[in-house]
Amino acid sequence: MPPVSQQEEANTTLGQHLARLRSAAGLKLREVEEKSDGEISNAYLSQLENDKIKKPDPSYLYTLAGIYNTEYEDLMQRAGYLPPPPKTAGKRQAQAATFAIKNLTPEEERALIEYLAFIRKQKRS
Repeated sequence: MPPVSQQEEANTTLGQHLARLRSAAGLKLREVEEKSDGEISNAYLSQLENDKIKKPDPSYLYTLAGIYNTEYEDLMQRAGYLPPPPKTAGKRQAQAATFAIKNLTPEEERALIEYLAFIRKQKRS
């Protein structure tokens, strides 16, 4: 699957995002159903991914966040239950950079942000 630009990501529907997460996890619809202990049927997930269901129950989003190892709050925002985070210069970019990797230690996150600053400084020079 090719990388997704920030603009494309911003225009991605909840369903498209869920399909991308499932694909990245290497799971089939039925495998997600099994991992959810039958809580989320493959038919329901298919409807979610095809945007036939726009506002799934938050408990389903919680379950999917665990299965896909992603942030529950992000799924809640994409479903329209939570407002998007405020766009703060630097902080938002740092979140985007570290969002893709869960369970970073504070030291690792700080190192990534410092490295990003170094790369940007090099580009300006």
